[in-house]
Amino acid sequence: MNSTTEEAQQENILSEVIKGLSKPQKSLPSKLFYDERGSRLFDEICKLDEYYPTQTETKIMEDNIEEIASHIGDECVLVELGSGSSVKIRLLIDHLPTLAAYIPVDISSDHLINSTEDLKSDHPDLVVYPLNADYTKYFKLPAISESYKTIDAFYPGSTIGNFTPKEAGDFLKRIVKTCGKNSGLLIGVDLKKDTEILNAAYNDSKGVTAEFNLNILKHINNRIDADFDVKSFTHHAFYNEEFGRIEMLLISKKDQCVSINGYKSYLKKEETILTEYSYKYSLDDFAEIVAGIYNIEKIWVDKRKLFSVQFLRAL
Repeated sequence: MNSTTEEAQQENILSEVIKGLSKPQKSLPSKLFYDERGSRLFDEICKLDEYYPTQTETKIMEDNIEEIASHIGDECVLVELGSGSSVKIRLLIDHLPTLAAYIPVDISSDHLINSTEDLKSDHPDLVVYPLNADYTKYFKLPAISESYKTIDAFYPGSTIGNFTPKEAGDFLKRIVKTCGKNSGLLIGVDLKKDTEILNAAYNDSKGVTAEFNLNILKHINNRIDADFDVKSFTHHAFYNEEFGRIEMLLISKKDQCVSINGYKSYLKKEETILTEYSYKYSLDDFAEIVAGIYNIEKIWVDKRKLFSVQFLRAL
């Protein structure tokens, strides 16, 4: 990442953090979970027994990989949004022999570099264009020298749930703008289910999710000259049935003042900072969000109906 890009990202992060902490319900952007340590912690979460989304999505993909690959098609450029460790993409790559190029997009430059190196060591002939960018905003793809037929995006892990429904629609429109008309999108969408399953998934018995949630404060401290006292906050997550979403919070243990690059944010004891929404959808709910943006070509769902993988084609 060049210095100009880094400075611009720093300014954007500072602006977003201050804006979020200025609201009546204080909030922090969930994308800031993913520094190198946060990305490692999320990889641990994905292996937990309680955290069903990763295991279920992977099983759906394994059981239907030939059909999934057929929807993506030949000579495609595959763009992975929030690539992280690039684990699930390996299953796709192994079943896309004519893949023209792979573009992993991630906000964590260190994690992006490491995962790209690991992937290239296993697939030395794969053309990879790693892109350090905030994919939640509009971004441009790098120049692609290889010939290709289509550009398809891969957005696994139900991360679409981190947006409100309106934000999700706006985000999908930006992805079409980035990838072009007739581009495809393979996306993971978490489904509505029993509240106990949901609450357990975000409050694991080992406390990894709590550590992951608190790490956002460490990342902000390191990134933009803030002084959050991490030990003065505790993790809390619950399913809000009215809105159909998990709400993940940090609770202040005491009255305190946090300084962010000169800006002062005052928190009372028991006051909360919202760090993430995770919306859960019925299939009809999600169809309403994509209407007018994508056609739904195919939906794959596990036997317990916990999760869906969907292939969409841009209008």
